[in-house]
Amino acid sequence: MARRLKFHSIAVTYFDMVRRCESIREAARRLNVASSAVNRQILKLEDDIGAPLFDRLNSGLRLTPAGELFARHIGVVLHDVERLRVEFDAMEGLRAGHVELATVETLAVDLLPTVMEIMHQRYPRVTIGVSLCRADGIPDAIVTGDADLGLAFALPRHEELQQLALGHFRLGAIVPPGHPLSARVQVSFGACADYDLILGKPELSTRHRLAALLKAASIPGKARIESGSLELAKQMVLRGRGIAFQTRFGIEAQIEAKLLKMLPLTDGGGVFCDLGLYKRAGRYIPTAVDAFARILADEILLRERQEAADYGASG
Repeated sequence: MARRLKFHSIAVTYFDMVRRCESIREAARRLNVASSAVNRQILKLEDDIGAPLFDRLNSGLRLTPAGELFARHIGVVLHDVERLRVEFDAMEGLRAGHVELATVETLAVDLLPTVMEIMHQRYPRVTIGVSLCRADGIPDAIVTGDADLGLAFALPRHEELQQLALGHFRLGAIVPPGHPLSARVQVSFGACADYDLILGKPELSTRHRLAALLKAASIPGKARIESGSLELAKQMVLRGRGIAFQTRFGIEAQIEAKLLKMLPLTDGGGVFCDLGLYKRAGRYIPTAVDAFARILADEILLRERQEAADYGASG
């Protein structure tokens, strides 16, 4: 039997609130409507689809596989409706808009504040939301519509993502002044392995870039510290507890103040991390998002050129 699949906006709104609250009663309270009205719309949706959207459990409502699929669809729809509303406001001369970005911790230290300051100066009425998450969670945030843009290192190819900008940045050993290696301009991973190491957890992109070097190096025992936070690794280097490995992002101020030094790795002609900016493939970018993406892309390119000047062309 063919499904009708004719959904009304009120039903979609009620479904989304029930999904968030995992309760018809709580959803009704937040929507300021009767519970029976919410339940009626959910039942009608299930009848139209021909499958239950929620499992009714003692602990609350949980999405069924059909519910998960429908939630994925309407999440994008609701996201686009809000973007369309903002675009109509912009057409009326409000010059307003909103941007949602998903990114990783280290890029929120200096790169993003710089870009957001430029954005505010040019478009003071545009608001920006930033979510920090693991890199492997960024594609899903973009595809589901939770984020307009994603910014991260070394994201694998994804058929539903379109790359808007890409910068190549050196991975280096991070040492404090006075460390035996600090007088060097660059260094091999093997030379670093003679000292205590602070390594990223396996889920970090920097750890992936070091995987082959770790395998080839002769490291006695385990690394002194393994951390899923580059900020924590930075703090431990500042305290003289070992050598960490990352790009310049997140330690710009410490490098400028000569509290830390980044020694590019020489192995294989240099180890590089690709910083990419992404959106959902085939999706219209609102004016505010496009403006933010352009500013961000320009800043990535500028920093790539500055690093090439500091450390030599990447080749």
